[in-house]
Amino acid sequence: MSLNNPDCPFCNPPSDRILCSNAFWYARADDFPVVAGHTLLIPFRHFPDIFSCSGGEGASLLEILLVCRALLDELYRPDGYNIIVNAGEAAGQSVFHAHVHVIPRYAGDVRNPRERLRLLIMDGEEGAGKF
Repeated sequence: MSLNNPDCPFCNPPSDRILCSNAFWYARADDFPVVAGHTLLIPFRHFPDIFSCSGGEGASLLEILLVCRALLDELYRPDGYNIIVNAGEAAGQSVFHAHVHVIPRYAGDVRNPRERLRLLIMDGEEGAGKF
């Protein structure tokens, strides 16, 4: 499928990288996974962030998320998931083609999963408790 930004790393995905797809989105393994099974959900149409998707793209995001979760459940048997969307440079977005991180989580993979998000957002332990 030819998409509209030839310089974008998420446009024009090789078919062998696509794990599953629907009319608007495809899923592929992250090139720099933080855990086994780290997957990206990426719209076929090039737009900068999740807030720029059309109504059809937004509605079909949940559909591809559920299909992807079923696939990851079968392949990796995680104990939970983080679903992460970075929108904008200040939020940590580095590729400005909208995408969603689906990150399988495994019991014991971090000491305190509840605090982990706060530490990530606050950029270190000094921010803990201020979120």
